[in-house]
Amino acid sequence: MNFKFFDKLSQDFSELLNDKKEYNVVIEVDKEGNKKSFTAHSVVLRYRSSYFGKELENILTNKDHIKTIIKPNISAQIFEIILKYIYGGIIDIETADTKTVYELMVNANELKLKELSVKLESYLIESKASWLKTHISFVYHSIFNSNKFKGLKKFYNDMIEKHPNLIFELEDLISLQESALISILKRDDLNVEEIKIWNYVIKWGIAQNPTLPTNLEEWSNENFEALKITIQQCLPLIRYFHIPGEEIWKNIKPYREILEKQLWDDLTQCFMFPNQPVKSLVLPARMISTSNLPSKTISTPNLSPKIRPTISTSDLPSKTISTPEFPLKVNESFSTIISKEHVAELSSWIDRKSTTYFLENIPYEFQLILRGSRDGFHPKTFWEMCHGHAGTIVVAKIEMTDEIVGGYNPLAWDNSTRGIDVKTNDSFIFSLKNGDMQNSILSLVIDNSEALFYADSKDQNNDGPWFGDSEFVLKSDVSDFTQDKLCLCHYNSKSNTFYEKPIRKTNESFSIVDYEVFKIILKKIPNCTIR
Repeated sequence: MNFKFFDKLSQDFSELLNDKKEYNVVIEVDKEGNKKSFTAHSVVLRYRSSYFGKELENILTNKDHIKTIIKPNISAQIFEIILKYIYGGIIDIETADTKTVYELMVNANELKLKELSVKLESYLIESKASWLKTHISFVYHSIFNSNKFKGLKKFYNDMIEKHPNLIFELEDLISLQESALISILKRDDLNVEEIKIWNYVIKWGIAQNPTLPTNLEEWSNENFEALKITIQQCLPLIRYFHIPGEEIWKNIKPYREILEKQLWDDLTQCFMFPNQPVKSLVLPARMISTSNLPSKTISTPNLSPKIRPTISTSDLPSKTISTPEFPLKVNESFSTIISKEHVAELSSWIDRKSTTYFLENIPYEFQLILRGSRDGFHPKTFWEMCHGHAGTIVVAKIEMTDEIVGGYNPLAWDNSTRGIDVKTNDSFIFSLKNGDMQNSILSLVIDNSEALFYADSKDQNNDGPWFGDSEFVLKSDVSDFTQDKLCLCHYNSKSNTFYEKPIRKTNESFSIVDYEVFKIILKKIPNCTIR
């Protein structure tokens, strides 16, 4: 029989780290101004890290028999965490920000601490997907040319395949390395319109030349030549002949000077005489799945940012209740939050029924658009993935409780507004029976002037779905609904503002465990109508 005392062993070695009597290694980290020295023991370093083993072999001792290792590219904060792990086998990242965890993973990999590096990589993928999606260039360029971090590479490859629009619309992407950008442009499965790819390449190229005039009409030949040189490896990867003619004229013609003359002549000919052969290389079209593309955007008048305009129900498409060719079947695994019984109850509320539908008579399919634990908890993700979808249910599970709260929006979400109140008489918010919640709560809109609020584009990094006067809102100042407890279901014991009653009995804000957005689609069921 073996008796194992790892906790005591970890504690003793952690105390050894702080023992200054018999150390024989000094490790200097960080740069001037932040430089810090740590003491350690060569025998521990050698057995815990092959990197330190090789380093110590090549370093001579000083007159005091001390070896000094200099690592200016590791911050003192990161190295202190690593050294505690080397001695005690424990790291505490509970209070660390995600960027620190990422840098810890990279440095652990450099120091050949594979166990720690792999564990942190898994943690980032499983728990910090939202952060990874909004810091693509920061992460992607450091893993792209490496044969390490296979999990992160798969994460980004899957992301590019499934949600390419998110990739090309992130501001962070303008700092992506050219080699990484080229690897993306080479993909045939890049499920996004080619003109969007062209526009991004132009945006990326201009960002690399900050001295270019902001007004294109002021560009000189030298300006166009500078842009052409910057994106010369990207230009041959654009599938020009699969871009609609009107887009060629609108978006490519202004930059025709950066194209080869033969290519521009062929594009012009193709526009005017589509049946004539061309001399330029014609790349195959990318694989585009139109079912995954967002609905047509809703045009909104240019309004002063100081004005908070209102859109009425008649201005937006209402209940999209179309029958899909392949409808999603409601089953036990369709949601991580709600059950089939909840679907029956929510469906009856949509139709303003006084009684709940029987399970076999539910008239709607709940088609999953977004799941936080799958797609990330960044507010921007909500606006990107739900844009254009009308007739949707948002459900969220509150952290540390069994509460399920949410809201129904019969109108289309729109991420192109300047911050507007939206009118509708058909929205509602709710709390669902679950765990300690004995009864569900339905709260209908009573003042339609601010039934919903669509966040300004600059606020979409913090604000998600918003019903009434914060009567149900998902919000985060750190761009992660699971982190800083700013989500709210505003409670007023006397009266609510825009919905008839509160759906929680506290004004305490909260973070969420998970949330989902479903598109409500009518089944083909006889004698079932939509009110």
